[in-house]
Amino acid sequence: MTPGLHGLYAVTDGTLCAAHGGVVAAVGRALEGGACLVQYRDKSADAARRLAEARTLVAACHRAGALLIVNDDVELARVAGADGVHLGRDDDAVAAARARLGARSLIGVSCYGSIERARAAAAAGADYLAFGSMHPSPTKPDAVSAPYPLLGQARQELGLPVCAIGGIRVEHAAAMRDAGASLIAVVSGVFGAADPAAATRAYALAFGG
Repeated sequence: MTPGLHGLYAVTDGTLCAAHGGVVAAVGRALEGGACLVQYRDKSADAARRLAEARTLVAACHRAGALLIVNDDVELARVAGADGVHLGRDDDAVAAARARLGARSLIGVSCYGSIERARAAAAAGADYLAFGSMHPSPTKPDAVSAPYPLLGQARQELGLPVCAIGGIRVEHAAAMRDAGASLIAVVSGVFGAADPAAATRAYALAFGG
């Protein structure tokens, strides 16, 4: 398995992070708690701020022995020196992202509840596959639901790390792992908590990584 692709995957949310002094401070707390992977998700139009934050987060993650993935934006990932990019339904194709970022960058793909999409992503060269929403999600209430068995099916059939996302609480972590998840991606459970470090630590302990 690719180093770093096992454990708690913290996904930022600007509004939730603001309560902890901003995204950089909030991610710092998640890293203290043991996040192995951080996804910088910011859809705003402030390109200069996004680049500055992404570069700062790359440095913070690397100091902590973690990886920084940029959501959606291949060019931002490249310029900021991020470890990779996460692509959704409407984002750049895996092949195009690989051409821009190079062979060493990580490319994750949202597969929602579709094994067919996962097969296509794997064939195109994705490094990990994300499925969800595993449970009702406060950040994406209209998200497609994904069944637990899909995690194990994808991991066994495609041989790639599998990420579970969507409404995952601490009490779900062990079941996600046992179902086949290599990673559990969490937004509000970490950054919506009073103490992101303590929340991350609880997830990581429950997941076993």
